[in-house]
Amino acid sequence: MERQDEGLAFMLRYENVAWYEDGAVRILDRRIYPAKTEFVTCRTHQEVAKAIKDMVTQSAGPYTAAPMGMALAAYECRDMKEAEQAAYLEKAADTIAHARPTTAKRMEIVCGEALKAAKKAKSEGRDASLAIRDRVVEMNNERYAQIARIGVHLAGKFPEGGTVMTHCFAETIIGMMLRECRRQGKTIRLFCPETRPFFQGARLTATCCRDMGFDVTVITDNMAAFVMQKEKVDVFTTAADAICCDGHVVNKVGTFQNAISAKYLGIPYYATGAPDPGHPTVDTVTIEMRDPEESLMAMGVRTAAEGVRGYYPAFDITPPELVTGVVTDLGIYSPFALADYFKAAGEGRNRVVV
Repeated sequence: MERQDEGLAFMLRYENVAWYEDGAVRILDRRIYPAKTEFVTCRTHQEVAKAIKDMVTQSAGPYTAAPMGMALAAYECRDMKEAEQAAYLEKAADTIAHARPTTAKRMEIVCGEALKAAKKAKSEGRDASLAIRDRVVEMNNERYAQIARIGVHLAGKFPEGGTVMTHCFAETIIGMMLRECRRQGKTIRLFCPETRPFFQGARLTATCCRDMGFDVTVITDNMAAFVMQKEKVDVFTTAADAICCDGHVVNKVGTFQNAISAKYLGIPYYATGAPDPGHPTVDTVTIEMRDPEESLMAMGVRTAAEGVRGYYPAFDITPPELVTGVVTDLGIYSPFALADYFKAAGEGRNRVVV
C-alpha cells in the first residue's frame, strides 16, 4: 500500500500520531512537543478517551487515536463471548467518540468504521484488533489523499511569494498545502498565532512548517490584525472542527475574531474540509467549555493571581458572511452553497476531512 504521509513532517506520520501494538496505544504527547518528543502509552480504551479529552493529541490527531483506541478495546475483549464482545465494542465506541463534545459527530464516523472492521474480522476468524489497525491506516490514506486534493485547490489561492496566516494547528492540510507548494515550486511565508492556552500554533504548526522547509513566524494571539495589515497578508486560512451545512465554521477559539479582521482588511478567508451532514445547521453544534483553570496557565505555569477567574471556550463559530470559500477535495464552494458539494460528491459522502 502506498502511504499518503510520505514527505510530511514527523508529527504527521501515522505512527507518530497514534499507533496500536501489543495491547497498547502509543500517542505522541502534543502538549509538550517539540520541546520533548514523548509518547503517552494507553493500556485501556478508557485511557485513550482520557488522552483525547486531556488534549494529549489535538486537531486531527483524535481521528487516528480514536480508532486505534477501538483496536485496543478489541484486544481487551478478545476472550469474551461473541455477543459480549459486540456489546463491549459498542460501549467503547460511545466512550471514545464522546471524549470531546464538539467533534463527537466526526468521531462517531471513525469509531463506526472500526466497529465494521471488527465485525468483518470476527466473521473471517481474524484478529479484530489488528484488522482495526489496518483499517485505520486505510482510513488515514483515504483522508490524507482527500486532503491532498484540498491542498491543491488551497495552494492555488496563494500568490508566488505570498504571505499566509493560519490559526491553531490545521494538521494534515498544513502538510498537504505545503507539499503542494513545494511541488509547484511556489514560495510562501507563514504567520502562526501562538494559540493559547496550549500553544498549538507556536509548537505544532510552526514546527511542521519549519520541518518542511518554509519561512514561518510565530506571533501572539493579539497581534493578528496588526500583522495582517502591516505584513500584507494575502490569505487567511484554517481547518475546521465542524463545517455546518448552513455555512457556519466551527474552529479553535480565535478564528472568529481573525475572520472579522480579515474581512475588514479585504483579505480572503478560506476554511478547509468538507461540510458535515451531522450538522445541518449551527444549532446542532455544542461548544466545548474546558476547565477555566487552563486559561490561567501558560505551559504549566500559572500567569494569573489566585482568586482570579478563568474562562475557556475551546471553539468559536464564524458565520458564513465572513467566509470567502470552503475549500474541499472537489473544489471551492461558497459557504452559502454547500449543498452543491453533496450533489457533486454523490451519496454516502461522510468521511472525516481535517
